[in-house]
Amino acid sequence: MKKFVNEDNTRFRRGSTYTKVIADIAQKNVCPFCEDQLLNFHKNPIEKKKYWIVTDNMYPYKPNKKHILLIHQEHIEHAQEISTAAWQELQVIIQEQTKKNNIDGGTFMLRFGDGRYTGSSVRHLHAHIVQSDPEHEDYKKEVGLVARIG
Repeated sequence: MKKFVNEDNTRFRRGSTYTKVIADIAQKNVCPFCEDQLLNFHKNPIEKKKYWIVTDNMYPYKPNKKHILLIHQEHIEHAQEISTAAWQELQVIIQEQTKKNNIDGGTFMLRFGDGRYTGSSVRHLHAHIVQSDPEHEDYKKEVGLVARIG
């Protein structure tokens, strides 16, 4: 049976609301980023583009000033499945969001494929724009974003 979430990748947030939500999604075996499920698990306002959904992350990495989640509207899992038009729209969205949110510096990360290789907890192609907060008191204490890159 195909799994849409990887509970193992919530280990840095054990006991958190996020861990409990991912466990609930795993038990229901639904994709939380697909349109028919998104509003069941995500309560922040969403903006629909042609290929992407733009929203503030419900469970942002800490500490940060801004954490934007970009979800491919169609359930795809791999970067190889992104159309040229969707890539172009993603570029425009990144430019719009960094300007709109005054993001002077940040990280853009695309999560795709098997979460064992990416650290992702959701197996629906999505991306993050994250601006950390170096002025936050926990900046040097917090783990921050955890992503497997090797």
